[in-house]
Amino acid sequence: MPPTDVFSALANPVRRKLLDSLREGPRAVNDLAGQFELSRPAVSEHLQVLRHARLVREEPRGRQRYYHLEPDPLVEVRDWLHPFEHYWRERMRSLRDLLDEENNP
Repeated sequence: MPPTDVFSALANPVRRKLLDSLREGPRAVNDLAGQFELSRPAVSEHLQVLRHARLVREEPRGRQRYYHLEPDPLVEVRDWLHPFEHYWRERMRSLRDLLDEENNP
């Protein structure tokens, strides 16, 4: 399977929830699958997409596979979102100014 684009990997809500779960530390695939009303193989497929996007790494431990968050590729997402952060800050500042104007005639 070729590498997956980070944005494509993050487009799915199941994969975003998996990443969120891994923020607390490595988790076994069975543990992760228990959070969803999906089959374990379906969750494993989502984890493989995340692995191909380099957002997680897999660690075999005996019969279990543990997944670790690899946040470095998220820098690309942060960099892309940065201009939008400026936009929303400006919009909120404008709203605050408007509300202040209305409350202080």
